[in-house]
Amino acid sequence: MTAFCIMERPARELFFSVFFREDIVLEIRISDNKQDMGAAAAEHAASGLRESLSVRGEANLVVATGMSQFEMLQHLVAAHGVDWRKVNIFHLDEYIGLDDSHPASFCRYLKERFESKLPHPPASFNYIDGTASDPQEECRRVGGLISRHPIDVACIGVGENGHLAFNDPPADFGTDDPFIIVTLDEACRRQQYGEGWFDAIDDVPSRAISMSINQIMKSAKLVVTCPDRRKAEAVKNAVKGEVSVMCPASKLQEHPDCHLFLDKSSAVLL
Repeated sequence: MTAFCIMERPARELFFSVFFREDIVLEIRISDNKQDMGAAAAEHAASGLRESLSVRGEANLVVATGMSQFEMLQHLVAAHGVDWRKVNIFHLDEYIGLDDSHPASFCRYLKERFESKLPHPPASFNYIDGTASDPQEECRRVGGLISRHPIDVACIGVGENGHLAFNDPPADFGTDDPFIIVTLDEACRRQQYGEGWFDAIDDVPSRAISMSINQIMKSAKLVVTCPDRRKAEAVKNAVKGEVSVMCPASKLQEHPDCHLFLDKSSAVLL
């Protein structure tokens, strides 16, 4: 049985836990605004990186893109005590056929908003090449890289349709391939257009290379940042609904170290 337990109420944050099983506890933090939300998420991610650096001398990180990650990435690049020279970085997904000259390119997004702002170059930044002549071979290439770098912290978001990365419903919960080729559903393409990345919905590519659900779930720690009222239904379904391929984010209920950062708008239905 799912149970909610309010843990504390700081001045600008409501912090509570959802118990799915004795060994599965989803921590949820609700901030007054997106800046506070982003700062809290970034600090939690940084603490995971610092721990890995302390124990192993290196760390492996996944970062996401989109409007939901603006504030989190802004604070993460300024996090204290993270030696980025020892951090290998991966990103979640990329449109097939879109190069980094396009404003919607996720490679461009991460170069401009994250990599270029780090105080030191990372040990590696492993981008997905959406323009590769053979997208399946590109999946194998980045899959081989991530298999050699088990992820310590994955900073991700949740889509309006409940997707994780570009795993739209019905998501593939069965594949063990680290990266897969996916077809974007209509709701996902409307979200990308609605956020202003494209001039017309017909311009949104229909296919992408995406990190798979099972690869995301292999991450030791998940830091999930999800602001805005338009995400509230997806958040409710992810936290309070059954685990289902029709709400890919519901799979978060099965992760042993998942932390969900919301603002008041995205938490309104909880």
